[in-house]
Amino acid sequence: VQLQASGGGLVQAGGSLRLSCAASGSIFGINVMAWYRQAPGKQRELVAAITSGGNTNYADAVKDRFTISRDNAKNTVYLQMNSLKPEDTAVYYCNAGVRPSLFSSYRPYWGQGTLVTVSS
Repeated sequence: VQLQASGGGLVQAGGSLRLSCAASGSIFGINVMAWYRQAPGKQRELVAAITSGGNTNYADAVKDRFTISRDNAKNTVYLQMNSLKPEDTAVYYCNAGVRPSLFSSYRPYWGQGTLVTVSS
């Protein structure tokens, strides 16, 4: 199973970016998909998560600015980021709980990370 993240880049404060993360490989099912971020010198933190049924959860710092969504048919999760702030600068990682086969349990997988830089 591989998670491929894309969509990062450099944006001015107040701007928007959309991140995508597609899961591929042997996939029987995916439960929670999420985005985490890690700023320089800080611990990785949860940004947003979404269940297979569409229930969402957000970090307080991004509520009302970021929107997580997913396309279950494409095994893809998205993060729409609006009103970006310099403190949103970080490497963003996608995470998914994947069940590779009928006979296996759900396991966490990580994408490679995509850098988001917000200039003031």
